[in-house]
Amino acid sequence: MVSFAPLLALCLVLAAETVTALVLPGARTVGKVGRVSAGPIEISALGCGTWSWGNRLLWDYDPSQDEEIYRAYREIRDAGVTIFDTGDSYGTLDLNGRAEILLGQFERRYLQEKSDNSKSMFGIGTFVGNVSDTQQVATKLAPYPWRLRRGSLVKAAKESLKRLEQDKLAIAQTHWSTANYNVFQEGALWEGLGDIFDEGLCEAVGVSNYGPIQLEKFSNRMKERNVPIAVAQVQYSLMTARNDEIMDACEDAGCRLISYSPLCLGLLTGKYNLDNLPREGNPRRQLFRELLPGAQPLLGTLNAVAKDVGKTQSQVAINWAISKGTVPIPGARNLAQAQENLGAVGWKLSNAAVQELDNASAGVKKKMIENIFQTR
Repeated sequence: MVSFAPLLALCLVLAAETVTALVLPGARTVGKVGRVSAGPIEISALGCGTWSWGNRLLWDYDPSQDEEIYRAYREIRDAGVTIFDTGDSYGTLDLNGRAEILLGQFERRYLQEKSDNSKSMFGIGTFVGNVSDTQQVATKLAPYPWRLRRGSLVKAAKESLKRLEQDKLAIAQTHWSTANYNVFQEGALWEGLGDIFDEGLCEAVGVSNYGPIQLEKFSNRMKERNVPIAVAQVQYSLMTARNDEIMDACEDAGCRLISYSPLCLGLLTGKYNLDNLPREGNPRRQLFRELLPGAQPLLGTLNAVAKDVGKTQSQVAINWAISKGTVPIPGARNLAQAQENLGAVGWKLSNAAVQELDNASAGVKKKMIENIFQTR
């Protein structure tokens, strides 16, 4: 049997979990999203990934969907979500960079609507929100083979800001490490991130798909340059192998762990089984066929906990990731999906429920495949 796992792993390089939760009856927005520290800045305790915004290949994106995506954006912004994970590579072919363009457009529209509402209600022409409610874009800059010099990363950051039509990023990140195949490029990437900060183009820096060893090296270099680290993100869910070392490394580096794929590409939503797999041609189809048999005990536990707390499986899976001290970044492409994700906040799993889920997760024999560019 031919496995599509390597292909899916490659796709994950460009991902920060935008597979959205299964929308089930009873899902609703729950309160305001809280805030947590991330190095020198504060971010929302729940984020939003934007991989699907512009991706035709896996998510069947079409510009006609933009209005519905905006409704999702407005919903999560109203709830207090400020951190949006994106990348300069997000968008298929001619739509490359589409996610960044939409983020800029959506925020300008959102602020204009707030201003218009404020004017109609109070006669005030300009909406002035709290600093803590400001949109925070965390963009990942792809280490393309031609980006061999530190200046190329600074140029990439400036191009991202042009697409966003903004002056400064909240967080500039490297999308993945090249340590496994081009050590010299890795050094240039690090210096480039530091230069982006020194030029005032970002508030802090971050990394994606770095393991504890590589994160420590990166942290040491940034400390030498007095460049603050805000986040490190890895694939993290009930289906991934536990990696306490990365949590410890984040604590040592003084940054927050971002958990992408908290729903394991949708496998944890409860939507899929061997009789109901993703469509033909979708790389997830074969992957789920391989993972689902061994995941049944975990999915059963997840379903039982969800019923106990009156939530959906997706909401429990996201809340579990929050309980571990991470900031999950599920995506949303419509209003119902946004509301489903927001139903994961405003409440907390009990310690007993977390332990029950931990035990079930540990019992999964075949874990989710690791990103092929994940370093140690």
